[in-house]
Amino acid sequence: MNNNTLFKTITLTGLALIAFAANSVLCRLALGYETIDAASFTVIRLLSGSIVLLLIIVSTARSTTRNATSTSTKGSWTASLMLFIYAITFSYAYTSLDTGTGALILFGSVQITMILLALFSGTRLHITEWSGVVIAFAGFIYLVLPEVTTPSASGFMLMTTAGIAWGIYTLKGRASKDPLMDTAYNFFRTTPLVLLLAIFTMNNINYSSEGIVLALLSGGITSGIGYTIWYIALRQLSATQAAVLQLSVPIIAALGGIIFVAEAITFRLAVSAIIVLGGILTVVLGKYYASQQKPAIKT
Repeated sequence: MNNNTLFKTITLTGLALIAFAANSVLCRLALGYETIDAASFTVIRLLSGSIVLLLIIVSTARSTTRNATSTSTKGSWTASLMLFIYAITFSYAYTSLDTGTGALILFGSVQITMILLALFSGTRLHITEWSGVVIAFAGFIYLVLPEVTTPSASGFMLMTTAGIAWGIYTLKGRASKDPLMDTAYNFFRTTPLVLLLAIFTMNNINYSSEGIVLALLSGGITSGIGYTIWYIALRQLSATQAAVLQLSVPIIAALGGIIFVAEAITFRLAVSAIIVLGGILTVVLGKYYASQQKPAIKT
């Protein structure tokens, strides 16, 4: 990976993680404060993501000519199903879990899913990569530990399902040749399920103008555009790197609160950030070390 590619990957990964953190805040404001019901939030989120991505495709098609390889990539039904499952289970889980518990279950299941699937596909992790994963997850647990409470069985199952679905959706993106088209079609294909969800839950609709705006921002910006950026970044990340990097999302969200809401910097946040970043660095260096060792082993 040359310097330009490295810089691009770091920038895109950072933007994607910021979008995830912003999305977490939007979901908390919408669902945690009951400004909208979980089903309506999911419906608006996925539909607005589809519309924004469609507008981007239409606008870019007028100024650029997409090659045959790009136009032939249209996501996958598996990724679309995982996207819908993640969105609906995440929304409903958020209504029954506190923030710390939900984050622990979600990111824990994401890590396990992505690492296990990578191992099953034949990937072997270097000892430093395993160490980095453990270190980063320890820092993440240290951050959310004060807010962790015993979850309900339904909340635990829903958030675990959301984490598994998101892990699979992420791994599907590593093979994307045209992230914009793939993400757009993944969103488009959720429409039938979204419409069914809207029909079956229409008698329990509960929303406010604030909730609708939050859902629109979550779907169109932090999900639609954010997931496209994530798919672009994934092409240069290993499954382990992609998994462990997402542990920084709660820290980024907390830093956003410090910057934009003037929240105080806590000792726990500072220590957690150092540990998580140290773990991520260990994973990255471990991957580099493993790649350097392969030629030596062959000779």
